Amino acid sequence: MKEEQQPTILIAASGTGGHLFPALAVAEELADYHIQWLGVPNRLETQLVPECYPLTAINIEGMKKRLAWGTLGVLLRLPPAIAKVVSLINQYNIQAVFTTGGYIAAPAIIAARLRGIPVIIHDSNAIPGKVTRWLARWCHTVALGFHTAERFFPPQKSIWVSTPVRKAFHSSQSLALPIAEDVPLIVVVGGSQGAVAVNQLVRESAQDWLDAGAAVVHLTGERDRAVDSFQHPNYYTFPFYENMAGLLQRADLAISRAGAGTLTELAITHTPAILIPYPYAAEDHQAYNAQTFVDAGAAVSYRQQDLTPDILKQTVLQWLNAPETLETMGEKAGTLAVKDSAVQIANMVRQAAT
Repeated sequence: MKEEQQPTILIAASGTGGHLFPALAVAEELADYHIQWLGVPNRLETQLVPECYPLTAINIEGMKKRLAWGTLGVLLRLPPAIAKVVSLINQYNIQAVFTTGGYIAAPAIIAARLRGIPVIIHDSNAIPGKVTRWLARWCHTVALGFHTAERFFPPQKSIWVSTPVRKAFHSSQSLALPIAEDVPLIVVVGGSQGAVAVNQLVRESAQDWLDAGAAVVHLTGERDRAVDSFQHPNYYTFPFYENMAGLLQRADLAISRAGAGTLTELAITHTPAILIPYPYAAEDHQAYNAQTFVDAGAAVSYRQQDLTPDILKQTVLQWLNAPETLETMGEKAGTLAVKDSAVQIANMVRQAAT
């Protein structure tokens, strides 16, 4: 196909890795299309997207939890944001929209509705976001990250496809860390923003795990001022780690928040987990995400306010002494992901665009 004949797709994904990485995974499968990307200023997409795709930023943000003057400001910014997306659709003759939800999805869906082009929306959480629930009727298909989210939509509208992950997760990756193969590895993941409360729990527990012969790789995020307060030769700290696929493939156990993207990576890599849902997530959706893994026998979950260093310490030590339990949990985790999720969603976009 000649370049000038390639049709164009608009991808609307913004904010955190949970929205961006699945969208990037789908974009990789749409190499036969031109892609325009819709985001907002000063978010993660401004770092990840421009080197791959043209990025257009619009001035939009999420609704406040309570009615306030800020809510009025959000509503006032919506019409010009919609108008800018309509202009983008017209300028590039965009034939379909793919979005991973969140507030960026609202102007994209409404603009697509006004121009009569189809929208595929993917929502990764067990409790779909408000924009997904409110505007699903205007979408061609609602692709879901969790089976449990199907109850929010008509059967003919939604389909479970899990959540797309980066291609690196589908092939074996080496880990460039000096950790012997026979050493159990515990990986601590706080999500793309880090998790200071989880970091402190881990630091207060880690000495006993290290004394038991384990190694710990702790991804602390960039907001933890106490990051250097605990040190050990087998305790490795990084603000983030580029080779997450290799890290989780090597891990025997993860201690993690319960964002949908991270959970899917745990499922793809068959990694059992202790989950600590972010307590301030919208509509407590991380707790619902975690419960899906608990129900499948792939993880245990603790509310942050109920988890003490001693509980965390003893749970990990118990599992380090029962590797067969970890192996069984990892196998159950693997049932919660669809390996070709990105391919399936890309095919939905192609079908909608024809």
